[in-house]
Amino acid sequence: MNLHLPLFARRLLRPLLDPYRRYRHAKLIHAVRVSIGLLATILLTTGINLPHGEWASVTMLIVIGGLQHHGNIGKKAVERAYGTLIGASVGLLLVVQETYLGQPLLTYLLMSVVCGFFSYHAIGKGGYIALLSAITVFIVAGHGDNPLSDGLWRTVDILIGIVLALAFSFALPLYAVYSWRYNLASALRDCAAIYSRIISGQSVTDDEHLKLLNRLNAAMLQLRSLMPSVSKEVRISMTELDIIQRHLRMCISTLEILGNTRPDPQDKDALARMQVALKSEHRQIRVQLIGMARALKSGVTERLERPSNTTPHEQTLEVPVVNALDGYRLLTLQLAANIDDMRQRLAKTASHWKI
Repeated sequence: MNLHLPLFARRLLRPLLDPYRRYRHAKLIHAVRVSIGLLATILLTTGINLPHGEWASVTMLIVIGGLQHHGNIGKKAVERAYGTLIGASVGLLLVVQETYLGQPLLTYLLMSVVCGFFSYHAIGKGGYIALLSAITVFIVAGHGDNPLSDGLWRTVDILIGIVLALAFSFALPLYAVYSWRYNLASALRDCAAIYSRIISGQSVTDDEHLKLLNRLNAAMLQLRSLMPSVSKEVRISMTELDIIQRHLRMCISTLEILGNTRPDPQDKDALARMQVALKSEHRQIRVQLIGMARALKSGVTERLERPSNTTPHEQTLEVPVVNALDGYRLLTLQLAANIDDMRQRLAKTASHWKI
C-alpha cells in the first residue's frame, strides 16, 4: 500500500498497513472493529434518540459479527438489505390489515403462510435472504399488534445498522485474498518440505511426514472455502482459481505416490543413481515451490515470470516405463511440469491478487 506519509508515520502504522501482519492478527483486528462499530451504533441511535435503536446494533452483529473477510461482508450486507426491505414491507402490510380489520386470527394465519413461503425458499440459493425476510416480518410486526410507527422505526434502525456495518467493513479491510495467498504459500512450503524428505530418503510414515500431509489436506479445504470471496474481491474468475487449486491437489497427490514408489532408502546404489538422473528436476522442483511461496507472501512477482527448464508434458508422457524406477522418474517429470504450469497461472493472475 503506497501512502504519501512521513517516514515516522509509516513506521508507526506499519503493523496496520502490512497485509501479512493484518492476516496474522485478523481475529484481533476483527474483534476491535466490531466493538468500535457497535459503540458507534449505540452512540448514534441513543444520541438522536431513535426508538428501538438496539436493532441497529443487532444488525451490525448479524452483518459483520461472524464475517471478517471484506468480500463476504459486502455480499452479506446486500442480502441483509434485501431481506430487511422484503420482510419489513410484508410486516407493515400485516400491521395495516390488523389495524383496519382487527382480526387477530387472520393475522396469525397470514403470518404463518408468509413465513412458510419464506421457509420454502430458505433452502437453496438465496436462502439467507428468505430467512431474514421471515425474521424481519416478526421484528417489524410482532404478532400483528405492533403500532405502525414501531414497525417503521425498526426498519429504519436495521437499515442504519447495515450502512454502519458496510462503513466499518472498509476500515482496515481483511481481504480473503490475504488468507488465500498466505495459506497457499504455506502449503507450497510444506510441499517442498515433503519433497525434500522423499528424495533424501527420510521416512514417509513417521509422525512428522504425516503431520505435513494432514496440514496440506486441511489447507486444501480452507483454500477451497476462500475461493468465492477471493473471486469477488479481486475479480479472478472461479475457473481460474479452481485451476490453481487443481494444480496444488495434483502436486499433493503426486507427492504421496512418489513417497510410496521411490527407491528403497536402504538401496544406496539405486537412490544414488536416481539422484544423479534427476538432479536438475530435484533442484527445479524445490526452487519453483519455494519461489512461488515467496512471491505469494511478499507480493514480489518478478520471479514468477522466469521460465523454467522443466521438461514439457509431451516429452514426459513419451518416456518409456520399464520398471519401478522408470515410473518414479516419469512421476517426477510430471510433477515438475505440473508445478511449472502452476507458476504460469500465478504469474498470469498476479496483477489481481498482489493487493
